[in-house]
Amino acid sequence: MPLPPAKPKIAISACLMGFDVRYNGGHKASRLCIQVLSDYFDFVPICPEVAIGLGTPRQPIRLVGDADAPQAVGTVDREINVTRPLADYGRHMAAELDDICGYIFMQQSPSCGLERVKVYHVNGAPQKGGGRGIYAQAFCAQQGDLPVEEDGRLNDPVLRENFITRVFAYSAWQQLLHEGLSRRGLTTFHSRYKYLLMAHNPVQYKTLGNLLGNMGQTDPKELGPRYFSLLMAALKQCATRRTHTNVLQHLCGYLKKAISAEDKKEVQNLIGQYRQGIVPLVVPLTLLKHHFRQHPDPYIDQQAYLQPHPENLSLRNAI
Repeated sequence: MPLPPAKPKIAISACLMGFDVRYNGGHKASRLCIQVLSDYFDFVPICPEVAIGLGTPRQPIRLVGDADAPQAVGTVDREINVTRPLADYGRHMAAELDDICGYIFMQQSPSCGLERVKVYHVNGAPQKGGGRGIYAQAFCAQQGDLPVEEDGRLNDPVLRENFITRVFAYSAWQQLLHEGLSRRGLTTFHSRYKYLLMAHNPVQYKTLGNLLGNMGQTDPKELGPRYFSLLMAALKQCATRRTHTNVLQHLCGYLKKAISAEDKKEVQNLIGQYRQGIVPLVVPLTLLKHHFRQHPDPYIDQQAYLQPHPENLSLRNAI
């Protein structure tokens, strides 16, 4: 397996990068992806509809039939059915893109939408609820641990921070795989992600700790993939002000003998303001990081929670 690039790779629907690949010959350029995230990630643009030979512009397709297993057919010419080519291409790309750390899909697309994509009855009436794009469904079935998100949902600060946190965790795991899985490597990796796990999913935090605690003579190459699948599922759950507050209080415990009563009071005041929604997470975190610079702790220094993504993305300024 090659070394991960300096910038993690993220696959993305090509229309979101400004490519004129949509059915109407246009695009859906995402300012966030093009102007902000592209400084931190190498994007791999993909349009499955163009890849399977549909022209640009082209007759639109839509999902018809059973919402759990719809067909992708032409909106005008119902004889056009590209369900199988889209699914085959999804499986092909899932195998080929073995070095990506995330995927941003175009929402509502009959090929790429992740959820609530319109599905129609055979008579043309829209169904309640929705389905998943054919290509996205096939791709995600093969790469179940990969962080995936839709472009529109990335406008939500909490979902954006969650997705990018998972992308960098995935990238760190790829690095560990490159170095070779060992018991020590697995234990060190988990130790680094402990507080991030506690913030996202306190129950799974304990489960994963027990899993590694009972590792015994289990081959890390067998245990590793199971551990990582559980980790990625746990991180998919968004952290809340309550769970972040719990982690901040745990971090404070490492400073109880190092800082003055006055400093402790200031930290507690900011954590309380964060819990109440008065200030964003970055405020108490910045103060805690200041104190840890003054009073370093080797265990805290390694914690991914303190900096799960590049500081300049300012993701914790809005949550």
